[in-house]
Amino acid sequence: MISSKKIPFLELATPHVELEEELVSVFKEALHTAGFIGGPMVDDFEREFAQFCEVSHCVGVNSGTDALRFCLIAAGITNGEIVLTVPNTFIATAEAISQAGARPDFVDVDERTYNLDPEKLREYVETQCEVDGQTGKLVNRRLGRVVAGVIPVHLYGQMADMDPILELAERYNLIVIEDACQAHGAEYCSRKENRWKKAGSMGGAAAFSFYPGKNLGACGEAGAVTTNDEQMARKVRMLRDHGQAQKYYHEMEGYNGRLDAIQAGILRVKLRLLPEWNQQRRQKALRYNELLHDVEETIIPYEPTWSRAVYHLYVIRSRRRDELRKHLEAEQISTGLHYPLPLHLQNAYRFLGFKQGDFANAERVASQVLSLPMYPQLPFNQLEAVGQKISRFIFAQTAAVT
Repeated sequence: MISSKKIPFLELATPHVELEEELVSVFKEALHTAGFIGGPMVDDFEREFAQFCEVSHCVGVNSGTDALRFCLIAAGITNGEIVLTVPNTFIATAEAISQAGARPDFVDVDERTYNLDPEKLREYVETQCEVDGQTGKLVNRRLGRVVAGVIPVHLYGQMADMDPILELAERYNLIVIEDACQAHGAEYCSRKENRWKKAGSMGGAAAFSFYPGKNLGACGEAGAVTTNDEQMARKVRMLRDHGQAQKYYHEMEGYNGRLDAIQAGILRVKLRLLPEWNQQRRQKALRYNELLHDVEETIIPYEPTWSRAVYHLYVIRSRRRDELRKHLEAEQISTGLHYPLPLHLQNAYRFLGFKQGDFANAERVASQVLSLPMYPQLPFNQLEAVGQKISRFIFAQTAAVT
């Protein structure tokens, strides 16, 4: 029987209530030991998350934004250099570039995966850039600036097509930082290495966010950097703690970007459940796919054979997006828009000089995407109610036109 109760987009209380005893014990331990910043809780989480991501190093930081910014600074990105990313992502991706002193520039997305299109990246470096004969660096001809790096965003919980991105990056000496803030546990089958690889293990470094609504979420702000580069990890550790190599000895100017111990302890409790939660998300996504596969004018998520997505969000596309969202709201079904206006059209980045039509795929996707309720504990009867309401609405709209 379909419940008439409001169907939330995200429900965070239930898993925390189920884990209440363990989570409270983390707080009690911090109280009894006065271990609030750093210490064993942070060390243990960093070790276990590094193992989960199949990398050598994890450095806990204050947020996903800090993680991205620290990666870029630690990688040696200098003032005025260009770092490439996609227009359809949360602004933190571009903010980190700007705040590291670089200039964001954009590459359009693959319209099926919504992730950076490797072919568009190739076109960018081959048609807009040239290699400086003296320095060997890639230079954007129009801007006269060095192109130093690229941030592929693993959007909605699915990894970008990393093999060709990494191949281009190696050819043109670009630093690759993965924005894995929505992709905890996502996997990519590398054709080059003939094996599955975890999000956060393929670039020079990667940034994760543990904002409460993420697949692995803290009870507050938190983030992490993962890397196989010992020097990168060392620099990020200093950057998060005012540039200190040891207390009161500062190797560089840094930031107050530490991960506090209570959040690390909470994340460690939840980490052991993350594989199960991700599998539950995949099961929910599969059921959505079955319900919506044949619904006219509705595009369900595309998951290539080389991808194991973890469905941080389940995002469909519809040319009737706004009407559909209003209909679902009237039916007491909450939805989300991720993201309604691409970054190149945001007021914050007007100074970059982009206009409508510059990134057609990202713009088309942004006008059509709708995020449906998705979380591990989402009851199947509620999920099926969502699918049925969408199907009936689209059928009625299509019938009215014909």
